[in-house]
Amino acid sequence: MYQLHNFDQETFLRDYWQKKPLVIKQGFRDFIDPLDENELAGLALEDSVDSRLISHHKESWHVAHGPFEDINAHCIGAWSLLVQKVDQFIPDADELMRCFAFIPHWRMTDLMVSFSNAKAGVGPHIDQYDVFIIQGKGTRRWQIGLPGNYSESLPHADLKQISDFSPVIDEILQPGDIIYIPPHHPHNGVALEDCMNYSVGFRAPSQQELLTSFADYALEHNLFNKRYKDQSVELRPFPGEIKQQELQQFKRLLLESVNTPHFDHWLTQYLSETNRLSSNELNEEDKYSEAEISELLLSGVYFVREAGIKAMFTEQQSTENADFIFFVEGQMFSIAAEHKNFVLNFLNSPNFSLESQKKPEICLFFTQTLAKLVNSGFWFPE
Repeated sequence: MYQLHNFDQETFLRDYWQKKPLVIKQGFRDFIDPLDENELAGLALEDSVDSRLISHHKESWHVAHGPFEDINAHCIGAWSLLVQKVDQFIPDADELMRCFAFIPHWRMTDLMVSFSNAKAGVGPHIDQYDVFIIQGKGTRRWQIGLPGNYSESLPHADLKQISDFSPVIDEILQPGDIIYIPPHHPHNGVALEDCMNYSVGFRAPSQQELLTSFADYALEHNLFNKRYKDQSVELRPFPGEIKQQELQQFKRLLLESVNTPHFDHWLTQYLSETNRLSSNELNEEDKYSEAEISELLLSGVYFVREAGIKAMFTEQQSTENADFIFFVEGQMFSIAAEHKNFVLNFLNSPNFSLESQKKPEICLFFTQTLAKLVNSGFWFPE
């Protein structure tokens, strides 16, 4: 349904990614919104959905967080409704987001969708992450500047803005146009009429986030219990002094924990987790047996990937002959290395059915993995 146009991936990655902003005119031709404002408002009523409504009225900013009981009560003045992780609920929104998979899946966070009335926006601000913003119905004026030192203000406790900036891009986006904004570039978007926008966000974990998660993983699995040793302690005039060689030994002790397969396993698991808002895991009485999955496969039934599901795996060394391991939402799945290409084809297919010419023995190994994926709510038979 969605396909990028007027866009060269290699040129973009070389010249623009994390370097400078870009406007892609008619990146999507004859663009069709994957949902409308009424469906978006419906999502904002759900307890599991992260949503907020930002309004500007009588020179004051207001922010209200969902779930909303009466969303109309907050739609005053110029207002925008923003809903996170819409790709997890709307298959067409998931398909739209996957058009940007020339950036690795582990880098992607979610698709945020917003609806704004005329003159609405969230004010000039700076984000710490990359974003593609697709213009849906309506039009919006975008101004983007260059990184610099800007004064910050808090017109509301939940809204951070910056002082004026000089735009290097000043464009009115039409339906199907796309704008790319790198981190630290000030920007401001103002709706010229009722409009929908789709923001593909990307993650860039901080050192603090990585260290915290890796430490939690080590504690959970009782790993890295090796202790510091000093069999050659030197006499020193000041007992409070920590010698340089001791500092280096501490660093080596920590680096040893990173240079292990445990780190690779944790990182892939960590990056596969998207804090999924809705769980489609089947109840015990509804779960499929391997025999039932096998029967469905052999009868030609299609298995459909749930919206928002992305599998992650670590690049394997060419000399390795170990099992192929992949993760979905923090869960590990393992299959024999000889079947890797077959499973990769399955993981990359939104709809999958077993071709009649496939060997029956492939079914035998595949049904066990597929049963786990279906029972976990990641795929479903259609």
